[in-house]
Amino acid sequence: MQKISIGCDHAGVVHREAIINYLTEKGYEITDYGTNTTASMDYPDIAHPVASDVENKQSSFGILICGSANGVSITANKHQGVRAALCWKDEIAALARQHNDANIICLPARFITIAEAILFTDTFLKTNFEGGRHQNRVDKISC
Repeated sequence: MQKISIGCDHAGVVHREAIINYLTEKGYEITDYGTNTTASMDYPDIAHPVASDVENKQSSFGILICGSANGVSITANKHQGVRAALCWKDEIAALARQHNDANIICLPARFITIAEAILFTDTFLKTNFEGGRHQNRVDKISC
């Protein structure tokens, strides 16, 4: 089964725990970077390790969660080969994979339910990149 790296800041602890439980039941191997507390912390401290795992192919995919998902998305996208997508609807999660070959899903904990977070993650992980006309565009992303 695929290896997944996951992390969150203080806003995403409950969502992260629920996603880990769900994915573990499905047989995914999880690398968890926390955080395990709602005490304020800096989102780059968890976004960089998750993105590094994806960048270095130690994980197939990453999951990052913060309040708006903007901070973790911006941080993760600094890594070469990382395509982190902010997903707030199930269709966005599918399109991020189909059209953008996204490899990290970024979830806005303050704007989605736990059930939505699990649904979006499940869709993201099960959806394949379509390639074709989208491949040329994806090839132009990295600097």
